[in-house]
Amino acid sequence: MPYMDLHQHLRNLEEHGLLRRISKLINKDTELHPLVRWQYRGLPEEDRRAWFFENVTDSKGKKYSMPVVVGALAGKPEIYYLGMGCNSAEEMDARWKKALAEPINPVTVSKARCQDVVIQGSELDQEGNGLDRFPVPISTPGFDNGPYTTCSHWITADLDTGIQNIGNYRGEIKARRRVGVFPSGLGQDIYLHWKKAVDKGVHLPAALVIGAPPIVSYVSVQKIPYGVDEMGVAGGLAGEPIPMVKCKTHDIMVPADAEIVVEGYLNTEYIEPEGPFGESHGYMHPRQLNPFMDVTAITHRKDAIYTSWLSQLTPSESSVIRKIGYDRLMLVHLRDECRITSVLRVEMHEPLTNTYKLVIIQMRRPNEAEVWRALHAACSFHPGVGKIVVAVDEDIDPANEAAVFWAMCYRMKPHKDVHIVGGMEKGHAPPFLYEHEVKGTDVVSYHLPADESAMLCNAILKEPFPPVSLPKREYMENARRIWEELELPKLRPQMPWFGYSLGQWSDELDEEAKLAVQGRHFEVGEKLKKGRVKVR
Repeated sequence: MPYMDLHQHLRNLEEHGLLRRISKLINKDTELHPLVRWQYRGLPEEDRRAWFFENVTDSKGKKYSMPVVVGALAGKPEIYYLGMGCNSAEEMDARWKKALAEPINPVTVSKARCQDVVIQGSELDQEGNGLDRFPVPISTPGFDNGPYTTCSHWITADLDTGIQNIGNYRGEIKARRRVGVFPSGLGQDIYLHWKKAVDKGVHLPAALVIGAPPIVSYVSVQKIPYGVDEMGVAGGLAGEPIPMVKCKTHDIMVPADAEIVVEGYLNTEYIEPEGPFGESHGYMHPRQLNPFMDVTAITHRKDAIYTSWLSQLTPSESSVIRKIGYDRLMLVHLRDECRITSVLRVEMHEPLTNTYKLVIIQMRRPNEAEVWRALHAACSFHPGVGKIVVAVDEDIDPANEAAVFWAMCYRMKPHKDVHIVGGMEKGHAPPFLYEHEVKGTDVVSYHLPADESAMLCNAILKEPFPPVSLPKREYMENARRIWEELELPKLRPQMPWFGYSLGQWSDELDEEAKLAVQGRHFEVGEKLKKGRVKVR
């Protein structure tokens, strides 16, 4: 079954050789995230792993009894699929589609492992009993102004309907009983809930969940329609209800099998400076005025494991999760909701660009109207998504930047095949200061101006082209068999790896090529001799 708690998931990773245990004492403030960062800046994807830090300290010499895991949810796509209980992207896509169509409501339990240990009231003020209890790493040492929770799922409820929402947002550890939250953009459900509470003059009950079951973590970062309880979708993914338990100090329901739960109320009387923090757009996000939560209780498992995500510059753990989900959601948007049936695949480019800005759409024999419908629909999917959108043919691998550039260079005429669409929002991206401002824009009070644009590129073949200049498939396949017989290094084929016709090739030329591989090229030469043209 795909439903498992974090402990079961880590055992599963270890059995598959995907967990790296570190017994050396590691400083969470200066060493932990930089060490994991190297696997994204210096290793190919297949060599990346989840990291389990057994001995953790801080810059003051404090040693923590709680271990830390990083990369355990999506250090690479294979880890994500394992957490989902899937063997392939196709299987995962089918499961997501079914879960959204057939959610399974959670079930309430009275006793939960996430409440093995309960700390509340004045006990929270004692050293080691508040948020200082946990080995929260500093994500961007040298720039971040403190430790931030990153694999941190905030649960709030609509005060009118009672429907809960879970979303992943960073949390700045400010005091033993105070944690900031960055809602990462207007329109997020947590912001809408907070705004309602502001209007009603009440503080907003909230729970910060760290180390949720993998299925819950994966749901927390996806765009689910407002008013839909993500726990039902998580149940649909798992094929069974997610066990939930009521918090100790308010009525918010949390996953019973979570590692850690921080309960409290989002203050609606004040907002305060939060940040700066290294963000997924690849730059330091500036200090802004944002909400914060006053902590009323901390609960956790006796054997709790602190879970951290590596974010910031992409690729990262958080971008792997986001990309897998966004690729699927954009495909559903274009192919199913917009009914552009010629769309085959969508690739939200991840390295450095952070999945939102560069979108590649692979299409099968579309007419020109379908191409432009797809391009325009992509940049209307979500604010800030689709700054550069490119449509390519089915012979172009949308995940291969070089192949995409190849199509753009030879199958696209910029003066005819590029449209610039204005009136867009920049979304979660710099610049953060406008000429009339001296402080960063506030998420809770600032509406982004429509001063961005999108570039739509039609790189689809519009007329017959000569064949791709590589040996035909049969010759490349035969050569590969020889390669393997010679026990040469393992091949990782990239499209195109064989030549194929694109329409501009005659039977005569095909016949000449057949004669050539039969050693009969002199016959071709004799034929060409008959085509001589006198020049003097």
